[in-house]
Amino acid sequence: MVKIDEIDKKLLNILQRDAKTPYSKIAKSIGISEATVHVRIKKLKKRGVIKKFQAIVDPEKIGKNILAIIAITCEPKKFEYVLERLSEMKDVYEIYDVTGEYYALIKVRVNNRDKLAKILDDVGKINGVLSTRTMYVLRVIKENSEIFIE
Repeated sequence: MVKIDEIDKKLLNILQRDAKTPYSKIAKSIGISEATVHVRIKKLKKRGVIKKFQAIVDPEKIGKNILAIIAITCEPKKFEYVLERLSEMKDVYEIYDVTGEYYALIKVRVNNRDKLAKILDDVGKINGVLSTRTMYVLRVIKENSEIFIE
């Protein structure tokens, strides 16, 4: 864990809401100079607190309106291999190594059922995958990329 102070917390909360906020506006709202904002952001990036700046695209607006969560069971000795193959799949957006009945959960976004079927086939063909269980998401109630910082 990286130690951050109250100014860093305020800075991170502003950037998470809108990473394009001008340094002058950030400086004014926090009560520090623009140069300090610049230096602190640079340090937060160097320390890995800020991974990257990116645009968050609405998947439905670009046709990726089918969301599914796939639970996967694997042969234990082939689990790392399975994770590597899953990581290479373009429509797999998140991969979680989990405890319990399943070995991993993946989040998939596609633009039609045929593509979802193809992904399920591809996942099932990975050497070491024993079974999958697919949950088709009907509605997204909450999906947030911001991290709550106290």
